[in-house]
Amino acid sequence: MKKILLFLALFLLNIAVAQEKKATTKKQIVEASCGQCQFGMKGNGCDLAVRIDGKAYFVEGTDIDKHGDAHAEDGFCQAIRKAEVVGTIKDTVFVVTQFKLLPKSTK
Repeated sequence: MKKILLFLALFLLNIAVAQEKKATTKKQIVEASCGQCQFGMKGNGCDLAVRIDGKAYFVEGTDIDKHGDAHAEDGFCQAIRKAEVVGTIKDTVFVVTQFKLLPKSTK
């Protein structure tokens, strides 16, 4: 009987502790550019993409044209820029909740 009660207590404790945790999203600096022109991704036209840990993801939640002329000298189709982002990766897409293009570095 003690073993059954112990098993039941451990089972209930496990259920109480195993609640789904919310994914915490934090700001991170990533490379941002045109997925097709700069990152070699397959697609039609020019679409905004970010590269995180060496892997490129198309962006959902903002558009390439919301951040200036993509075909300008420093645009996403011509250069890889840094951006401060908040979001999550879902399947093969980066769903962004914040996207801030950082100033072009002068080296």
